[in-house]
Order: sequence, then C-alpha cells, then structure tokens
Amino acid sequence: MFGGLAKSLFGSSNDRYVKSLKPLVAKIAAFEPEMQAMTDEQLAAQTVKFREQLDQGATLDSLIPEAFATVREAAKRVLGQRHYDVQMIGGIVLHRGEIAEMRTGEGKTLVATLATYLNALPGKGVHVVTVNDYLASRDAATMGRVYGFLGMTTGTIIPNLDDAQRKAAYAADITYGTNNEFGFDYLRDNMKYERSSMVQRPFNYAIVDEVDSILIDEARTPLIISGPTDDKSELYIGVDAIVKQLTADDYEKDEKQKSIILTEDGTERAERLLEAAGLLQGENLYDFENTQVVHHLNQALRANMMFKRDTDYIVKDGKVIIIDEFTGRMMDGRRWSEGLHQAVEAKEGVNIEPENQTMASITFQNYFRMYPKISGMTGTAATEAGEFYDIYKINVVTIPTNVPIARVDEEDEFYKNTQDKFLAIAKKIRDHAAKGQPVLVGTVSIEKSELLSEFLTQEGVPHKVLNARYHEMEAHIVAQAGRLSAVTIATNMAGRGTDIQLGGNLEFRMLDEHPELVEGTPEYEAAATRIRAEIIEEKQKVLEAGGLFVLGTERHESRRIDNQLRGRSGRQGDPGLSRFYLSLDDDLLRIFGPDTLFAKMMRNNIEDGEAIGSKWLTKAIETAQKKVEARNYDIRKQVVEYDDVMNDQRKVIYEQ
Repeated sequence: MFGGLAKSLFGSSNDRYVKSLKPLVAKIAAFEPEMQAMTDEQLAAQTVKFREQLDQGATLDSLIPEAFATVREAAKRVLGQRHYDVQMIGGIVLHRGEIAEMRTGEGKTLVATLATYLNALPGKGVHVVTVNDYLASRDAATMGRVYGFLGMTTGTIIPNLDDAQRKAAYAADITYGTNNEFGFDYLRDNMKYERSSMVQRPFNYAIVDEVDSILIDEARTPLIISGPTDDKSELYIGVDAIVKQLTADDYEKDEKQKSIILTEDGTERAERLLEAAGLLQGENLYDFENTQVVHHLNQALRANMMFKRDTDYIVKDGKVIIIDEFTGRMMDGRRWSEGLHQAVEAKEGVNIEPENQTMASITFQNYFRMYPKISGMTGTAATEAGEFYDIYKINVVTIPTNVPIARVDEEDEFYKNTQDKFLAIAKKIRDHAAKGQPVLVGTVSIEKSELLSEFLTQEGVPHKVLNARYHEMEAHIVAQAGRLSAVTIATNMAGRGTDIQLGGNLEFRMLDEHPELVEGTPEYEAAATRIRAEIIEEKQKVLEAGGLFVLGTERHESRRIDNQLRGRSGRQGDPGLSRFYLSLDDDLLRIFGPDTLFAKMMRNNIEDGEAIGSKWLTKAIETAQKKVEARNYDIRKQVVEYDDVMNDQRKVIYEQ
C-alpha cells in the first residue's frame, strides 16, 4: 500500500530515470537552430570535427548534445523524418548500454541512428543486430543514407558472401547483420589457420534490435558448426518402422517437460520387434552393444509422438524444415542435433541426410557477453527485466510514447472447445470487416492459421494468410494490414519489423502496383501523389471504423508475445481494439492450466457455443504464463551454465 502511495507521489524509479534525462534532451534541442543554419557540407563536416575532439581527449558523453542534434538534422534532410524528444531519450538509453522498451510504431529504427553514429565516431566499428536478413538489408539501405550523408560507411552481413566481402563489411564504421551471421563468423574466424584470413575486428559495441527475441527466445539454441559422420540411414528407417507399430500404452509422455519414455511392456514389445528386424544384438535392449539403438529408438519416439508436422516443422521440396516456435518463421539450414532431425526425416519418408559432429559451438548469451558494451531495443522487455540483468547485466528502461495510447484492451473470452471458439472468431471478424475495420489475427501455429482460414472462407470473408510457408511475401502483406476491411491471419506476429499504417503503406503500394517506375522520375511522382491522396482518404474511414482490431486466437506461452501482438494496434495514438479468444483445448490451458476441477466445472456448465469472460480466468491464465516463463528461464540459465565451462576452454584455445 505504501509502495503504491509513494509511486503516485514520486513516480516509479523508471519515471524518475526518464525525467532525469529531460535536461540533456533540452541541451540537444538548443543546438537545433545552429544545425538548421548549416549547409549540407558544413553538417557533413561535423563528423571530422567530433573525431578531432575525441583525439584531443573529449569523451563520447560530452559530445551527446551536439552529435545527436547533428543526426536529427541529417535525418530530417535525407529521410524527411525528425526525431521526437522521446526518441532522443531512447538514443541516450541505448548509448548508456541499456535496453530501450519502446512501443510498436514509435520508430525504433530511427532511434538507433543516434547511438550508432555517436559510438561509431572512434572508428572501432558498431554492430547493429537484426532478426532477419530482410531487415538487415532494409535498415542498412535506409539508415545508411543518413550515415553516408555524415561521411560514415555502412556494411551489411548477409548469407552467401565470400570472405573478402565479409571483411569489407566488418571494416565499415557501421555493420548491419543478423545474430546468426555475426555468431557464425566468430566461430569460422576461430577455425582459420592464419590471422590474416579472419574477417571480424575486435568487438566494440552492439545494438540488438528485437532484443528479447534474440537474447531470450533464441538463447536456448546454441550456434553449431559441424562436419559429416558416417551414414546410418538404414538404421533410422528400420527403427522408425518399429516405433510406428507401438501403441499409446507402450509409452508415457510428459508434454510439460517435452519428454517421452517406454513403459515396461513397451520396452518388451520394442525388444521383440527389434529382434525380428535383426537390429538387436543379444537379448536385452539395454546391453552395452545396443547403446546406439536405444538412442535412435528414443529419438524416433520423440519424432513420431511429440513433434507435429505444420507446428514444429514443415516439409518443403522433400526437406524437413524447422519452424521457429516464437516467430513462426522457417529456419532454413538449421537442423536438430543428436539424430532427431534424421528421425523426423525417416518419419516423413524424405531423403535422410547423414548426421554431423560438432566442430565449434557457442550460445548467444556468451557471444553477446563478449562485447564491452551492448544495448538493445524492443516493444516488450519489461516482463523479462530480471533475466536481462542476471545474464547480461543490462537494465530495461521503458520509454514513454510520443502520443498517449488510445487502444482498448478487452477481457479474454472463453469457449468450451476449439470448434466453438473458431466459429465465434469467424463471425466476429466478419462483423468487424463488414463495417470497414481492418482485423489482424494472431495464431500460434501454421495448422491453426489454415484451420481459421477455412472457417473464414465458409463465412465468405476475403483474407490473407501469413505464415512460414510464404515468408517471402510477409513484408508486403503486413504493410497493407491496416487497409479498409483488410483481414490478415499471421502466425506469431513478433518482430515482423514492418509498420502497420492505417489506410495502407505508400512504399509497398508503389512496389506492388507500379514496379516498373523508377523513384525520382515525373511518372513515379505523379503515381505517388495519387496513391498518397487515396491513403489519406482511406485512413480517415479506418479511423471512423475504430482503427486496427487485433484478435488473438489463443494465449502464447510467453506474455511478451501476447503484448507484441496487442502492440501492433494503436500506434502513434491511433485508436484500436484488442481481445484474446481461448478454449479449454488450448495447449497453454491443457498443459499448464488451473487444475482439472476448474476444467470439469467449465465443461459441465458452459453450453455449446456459449462464451464466458471473467477477471478471475484472465488472472489464472497469467499465472500459467508466469509458470512457463520461469521454466523457460531455468532452461536458458542451464544452457548458459553448461556453456560457461566450455567458454573458459574456448577462450584459452581461441586466444592461442
């Protein structure tokens, strides 16, 4: 109680910290008239001046006001975008090596230019880390214009570059790339035979975009460089055929721990089947000679009983491709280790690629802890602030929005089963789209988005589906999700990196409707002017219809990903609406939900098709999510503790 009172009188510690940065923001603003008066050449010459000051002993902190004012003016001239004051606060937070939590649509990409430019002045290189290659190339091209105007060089690290191109990109003042590319380059460098063929420079400073996705969601999977071993595809196919003959009584599976084991009867059945297939040596499955068979039997069990097609992986062009459980994207080229991928390939009857052995590996936690200074930005980090501090020693600072948020977040609605829930969702979407309101629907798997797509087709609602199958199209689909009556179904909307603007997006409409026109020509300008007018008119209609409606088809394991979905609506003070629809069949409720008594009450007391909503239920869901988050944190902590031991060895060997 006293805490609440003190908070209302003095503000939270976050509010006080943000307030303490206001005088610095005022100093930056004081330089604005001086910057506006400069010619382009004079503004570009600022970089040389700052570098001379650093050589004479000035610190980066002392350069903040003038350097930030320089970038603000450069961005205004080159991109036509002027940083807001709240973006300046974000820039200071990034420069101080902290995480800036900023809502979707507040312009994180532009905020990064401030800290990037300032920290690139000493010439030791700044790495800007993004979640996918498209964003790395897009941001490097757009923001590179600002850096180029100020006389700095920008490089991009994307797949399929040769060593010379990589070396050149790392030698630039600012380098954009994905976490995977940076990490793999580090491992490859340390497998080279001579120093001159290494591509990376010593680490200096990194800004991580979508920091929660990279440093938390991805942190459970280490980066591994591997080499081939013997081909054992016959064994995989033989074991797979045996596992397919087992029944549900032969094994016990625990979905919480993602583990599966044979019962005593199941072990006996497996022994007889293996013996008949000639795969068993001696009588007993657990004899020393059969260690390998037991291992492959366990992996085949997991592949067949725990891993679902179109949820955990998809089969494309005769290959098994993993789907990232957090972003719903295809992870091309990534493979499960310890024979699991081969077991899934055997299950699906596609070509089995031989197993690999590990040559070098590192976790993202240990890779990013090698930077002397690291900061990050995302729309959702506060729920994981403890973990950021424990593992990376970084604080999270919540940056206020430029315009107050006008989105309405409604209570969750519960249904008895998935069928009822999807029927209700399809009708709800039809009603909202009919009055012109755009709807963005978040699902947790490809399977669910395709199921919902069928329901919408029956209701006669035109819609677009965005999932791992079509991720080449994703930026184009997302960019137009705010248009009149648009219905977009997306698997895990996290970190898509494209802004949903109400009424549509000029840049992507030009690409879609007039791919033949070149920017800067009179024809291009004429078409752009016409489309711009259409967008303004359409935006007005969307605003009258209530802005973007975000609809979640179930709760995700992590509160952060639900918040990311909600945050797609109500950007820059636009009106908006969000609501989640749940049923007793949802994975979160089924595995981690409140005990069965609650489920029995719900089953017996709710009529088919009837919905209930209550604060108590919403609270119960949050408790379940907190449980899962805590468990996932423990898993990541364990990964890092194991890797710490290896890390000491790795450092000694790599230093030699």
